[in-house]
Formats: sequence, C-alpha cells, structure tokens
Amino acid sequence: MKKKLYLANPYGFSKQTNKLLYEFINVFNDLNIEVYEPFARTKNIIQQEGDWAYDLAINNFNDLKKCDCIFAIVNGTPPDEGVMIELGIAIAMRKEIFLFRDDFRNCSDSNQYPLNLMVFLGLPRDNWEKYYFESLEDIKSNEKRFVEWAKN
Repeated sequence: MKKKLYLANPYGFSKQTNKLLYEFINVFNDLNIEVYEPFARTKNIIQQEGDWAYDLAINNFNDLKKCDCIFAIVNGTPPDEGVMIELGIAIAMRKEIFLFRDDFRNCSDSNQYPLNLMVFLGLPRDNWEKYYFESLEDIKSNEKRFVEWAKN
C-alpha cells in the first residue's frame, strides 16, 4: 500500500507559486508516494456559498489524520500560519515530519535551528537535518530516504 504524504503549503494562494506546487507533487509521485495536497482536495468546498471555512478546516484535519507523514513548506518570516497549525497537529499526532525551507531569511533566535525551536519537536534531536530540505534537488538527491520511509 502506498504511503500518504500531506503536503502542507501556502503555494495554492498564488498563481505564480501554484506552479511550484506541481513540481513538489511530481517529485513525490515519482517516488510512488500518494500526495494529499490541501488546495486541490478542497476546491469543491471553496466554491460553495456561505459557511465553507469550517468545512475546509475539518477536511484538511481529516486528511492529515489519514496521512502517514507531513511535508511542510515553511518559507516566510514567520512561515504561513495555516502550515504551522497543520505542523503542530502532525507533531501532536506523532506523524513522520519533513520540512522544506528555501527561504534564506533567519526565522529563529537560535543559531542551531533555522526556525522556531518548537517546530523541531517533531524531528529527531540528533540528525534533524535528515528531515530538512532546502531545494527540490535536495529532495531528489535524498530519494533513498523517502523510498526507505515509504517501504516501512
């Protein structure tokens, strides 16, 4: 059975960055990982009239529960609040966590970590860098890590 990856990201809010989203999806599809991308999975909810926001949040929460891991795009200073909430939920659920940040701006008070310390609670204390990516090429070059994870 394919592993399921929840792709937490802010890219669906912009036509320009939306193009990047498909690059991430394609990388994971090539690794035989099923991608739950929240913007694509909630299009029908957003198009509804009236009280759709709560339904969208519940849908994303339920998708996150179904997934084996979260791959969170954490660009920005601070990173997108929706992504951070999804990441917090995943940490509480003890999901496997992968982080992506190609934003060069400092977003931490610590020289040890590139983001707020709390984000790293979901990663191993030692070797957290194995779960942290800074480019699409970085993901592709570490394909073995995802393939091993997908087999377990």
